[in-house]
Amino acid sequence: MSVYLQASLLDQGDEIRIGSLAGTVRTRLVDGAWVDVRRGWITGADALFERLADEVPWQAERRQMYDRVVDVPRLLAYYPVDEPLPAPELARMRDALSAHYAPELGEPFVSAGLCLYRDGRDSVAWHGDRIGRGAREDTMVAIVSLGAPRDLALRPCRRDADAEPLRLPLGHGDLVVMGGSCQRTWEHAVPKTTRAAGPRISVQFRPRNVA
Repeated sequence: MSVYLQASLLDQGDEIRIGSLAGTVRTRLVDGAWVDVRRGWITGADALFERLADEVPWQAERRQMYDRVVDVPRLLAYYPVDEPLPAPELARMRDALSAHYAPELGEPFVSAGLCLYRDGRDSVAWHGDRIGRGAREDTMVAIVSLGAPRDLALRPCRRDADAEPLRLPLGHGDLVVMGGSCQRTWEHAVPKTTRAAGPRISVQFRPRNVA
């Protein structure tokens, strides 16, 4: 996949390292939801971006949207339970997240979905990960952002909820974890942008039967 990433001046070098999760900051939301953010969790994130952009078998998909079939505005790859991940660093991330969140989650992260946003026209519409257990149980979805920064937007599902929407700029190795009731009671999106936006890869780790 030929995409051009303008590297971060703060993330130079080819050595890819996974940092500690001790610096994670939690924001509690309404209705039992919360969001954790760890800035710069991965160093050498741009080098990992380049490898994944080149080596992952990215798929373009089309989906039914009302009365027509449209292109999904991003490229996708999915690695279900027990399927080897495309880079050993991703397996180490998954294992580190599983160990850190074990007291709250009670189970490991087992699957990985990857999205490649080629520019500001690629996006994800408002949604919650409610296929499977996320529709009825508290769970977690962990997202590692590689490449150029893009905003992750969150808003409560209840329009009368006493809560302000959030907008989290994520990129160059940042981690965000959505937990508690977040998938049921909040929605999230990666909005389109008319600003100059380079390519970005998001890696989403999920527990069993959450999609």
